[in-house]
Amino acid sequence: MFQLVIQWLLSAVALMIVSQIVPGFYVQGLWPAMIAALVIGFLNATFGLVLKVITFPLTIITFGIFLLFINAVMILMASKFVDGFYVSGFGPAFWGGIILSLLGLLIRAIIKK
Repeated sequence: MFQLVIQWLLSAVALMIVSQIVPGFYVQGLWPAMIAALVIGFLNATFGLVLKVITFPLTIITFGIFLLFINAVMILMASKFVDGFYVSGFGPAFWGGIILSLLGLLIRAIIKK
């Protein structure tokens, strides 16, 4: 349980880092980042899973690159639901998703230690 809370906090911090790097990606503090991290996780676990199953052939053809587009769509959807978390379009969501994925790899490496 403790690791889950730590991962949640680190994901929120990752969102705040992305907001400093990617133009058009805005997070107005830690609390909106924490809520956005929960919403993005929930969307990825539900709607994102359905999209990944439906688009599996396209994902194979593109060697997995299409998953970046699905992640961008999940980020855009989350920005519609969370006050204080704004993404101005698909471009910032796409680049933000790439950076979040890289930071997620780093977070998982930190948690495993």
